[in-house]
Amino acid sequence: MYDFHTHTFLSDGVLSPIELIRRAIVVGYQTMAITDHVGPGNLEYVLSTLKKDCEMAEKRWDIKVFTGVEITHTPIEDIDLLAKDARALGAQVVNVHGETIMEPVVSGTNLAAVSSQYVDILAHPGLITLDEASLAAENGVFLEISGRKGHGLANGHVANIARKTGATLILDSDAHEPDDLMTQEYAEKVAIGSGLNEKEKETILSQSPLTLINRVNSR
Repeated sequence: MYDFHTHTFLSDGVLSPIELIRRAIVVGYQTMAITDHVGPGNLEYVLSTLKKDCEMAEKRWDIKVFTGVEITHTPIEDIDLLAKDARALGAQVVNVHGETIMEPVVSGTNLAAVSSQYVDILAHPGLITLDEASLAAENGVFLEISGRKGHGLANGHVANIARKTGATLILDSDAHEPDDLMTQEYAEKVAIGSGLNEKEKETILSQSPLTLINRVNSR
């Protein structure tokens, strides 16, 4: 099981990083990223703290854990710079909190995210446009199919737009609590419920994660 969008009490999750990792192992995770919400003020603190727990987990347990961030509710003019700074500070996976239909995300956030060479995943993109998805495809930014309640309401739209533009999908939990972590069976249900066919389901659950892992490891 792969998951590149999770949260701890370093932002709005409920578990410590090390406990989140342990619980993910029990669920069946092989590789994960912890991507707490950040802005300019907490970016360095979050990454330096996550690194310690991720390194301990990898040393003692059979799991790969990437340190990451989710750039959240920031001015669109600063998204690219924050993503660049996150990379420089050691973020292995950089997500941007997309224009979910559940929150008043600044219009233009999706466009700024898919235009940045430093962004890996546009999380819960909401009603993403064809032009934005085309840019994501061109720049190698993954579009997220979300396992989180509320954010996932636009999954069908995201899948359809990605299909039309060739953008690559990835499926994540956006876990904030222990019960949010996804089993393989549940992830498959989310994929099918998003309107993906069998080939697309296999791609999003197996091929897309490996593509992202290889990208991170090659940096």
